[in-house]
Amino acid sequence: MSTGSATLRRRRVAGRLLLTSLAGVLLLGVVSGCAGSERGRPSVVVTTNILGDITRNVVGDQAEVTVLMEAGADPHSFGVSAPQAAAVERADLVVHNGLGLEENVLRHVAAAEEAGVPVLAVGEAVDPITYTTGESADEPDPHFWTDPERVGDAAVLIADQVTEHVRGVDKDVVGRNASAYGSQVAELTTWMREQFDEIPSERRRLVTNHHVFGYLAQRFGFRVVGAVIPSGTTLASPSASDLKSLADAIETAGVKAIFADSSQPDRLAQVLRRESDIEVDVVPLFSESLTTKGEGAATYLEMMRANTRSIATGLGTE
Repeated sequence: MSTGSATLRRRRVAGRLLLTSLAGVLLLGVVSGCAGSERGRPSVVVTTNILGDITRNVVGDQAEVTVLMEAGADPHSFGVSAPQAAAVERADLVVHNGLGLEENVLRHVAAAEEAGVPVLAVGEAVDPITYTTGESADEPDPHFWTDPERVGDAAVLIADQVTEHVRGVDKDVVGRNASAYGSQVAELTTWMREQFDEIPSERRRLVTNHHVFGYLAQRFGFRVVGAVIPSGTTLASPSASDLKSLADAIETAGVKAIFADSSQPDRLAQVLRRESDIEVDVVPLFSESLTTKGEGAATYLEMMRANTRSIATGLGTE
């Protein structure tokens, strides 16, 4: 064999060895990448978008926060996709409202908890109250976020659970985040009280499309006259007698506005106004869901400020 042929053959062998080595490196990279994406960053999964906003303020950049409920959705009826259900089961921590709010998601949360995933039911840990009227009377009221003081407590609870269960987070950073957010919520509480203090006591009466503002009423001195849907969930329906009873109560109390959730059609409130022949405005509020950016309630703080202005305007002096 000539010297030139031997050299050419050695180069071909070396080339094949190099390609084999590169293929091995690429395969290792793919395998490592799959393992990395499977573990990835530490993960906190949150059911509702209101709790999602609170949790993101507490967690900051310390972990990935995945929120299941889209902007504008109804927490009583929204569901999750298969990938979202899988994310719940893989999470380092699941944060949910509890008290029966997320009716179509609770089985996934329960399955994750049974599989050993740490789960925080925030509503159950912030001194919940019960409904006082309607079909849900004496049942736990899940709408705790309408009381900003309880949201401040929730931020601390979330921070504690994150630092205990989520791998790799900086406890000091999470603590500072929770403290800073708590200060913003405290400022919100003070501002809300100042706005509501401008409403005469005889006009501090609330009628909503369903029972959702019990916590706000308790915190700021309102009386809940009733709800178009006499229940704590939007999945219920009022009867003709329910509407008649509410119309009578509105007329007796001299209520000037019905507050309807912006994520729900206000058809029932409009029907009540039309059928009862009473003079009452229908005012939209962002009570159970945040909006997309620019739609008026993209964050919890923005939502509560918008609601406060609407309530103060709707019930304020003429």
